[in-house]
Amino acid sequence: MIQYNLLVGISGSVAAIKTEDIIKLLTNSAKKLNIEIITKIVVTKSSTHFFNSTYMNIISDEEELNWKSKGDPIIHIELRKWADMFIILPLSANTLGKLANGLCDNLLTNIARAWDFSKPIIVFPTMNTMMWSHPITDIQINRLKTFGFIIVEPIYKELACGEEGLGALLTVNYIVDYLLSIINKRVFNKEKE
Repeated sequence: MIQYNLLVGISGSVAAIKTEDIIKLLTNSAKKLNIEIITKIVVTKSSTHFFNSTYMNIISDEEELNWKSKGDPIIHIELRKWADMFIILPLSANTLGKLANGLCDNLLTNIARAWDFSKPIIVFPTMNTMMWSHPITDIQINRLKTFGFIIVEPIYKELACGEEGLGALLTVNYIVDYLLSIINKRVFNKEKE
């Protein structure tokens, strides 16, 4: 089996409840293609309200802060080097704003700020329709695109707040198929080199 290192960032959106299902299905589907996906997960503090973290191996902000002296590993740099791909799923409006403006006040945003854009960084923004349609969101999304982020835009459906509109995370199966196609292509291209 070919190993593929997937770094998953989870920010504070109710769509975070789907992350476990996405990771499990992606990992199982990749095995059928002879690809072993190894995941490491980083979270923002606000994301932990939306999922049960006992099933996942989570790397927290506290581990980043344990750096004591020169020569100690710097977690966000080590994770950047380790990862073949970084996905932020879901990307909240708050974290979108931070990334678009270069802020790095937690482990997830530090990794994104230090990212090597020769490797994919894919974000899945999810938020309330009014937040998604706000003029600043368009500016922020376009800024991320100019940096080299791949944006997978949300869909129209009933949102967690009960309203219908644009801002929902795509289906689990769609996300898995999308990521698997990118991973498979990158693995295949690496094998040809």
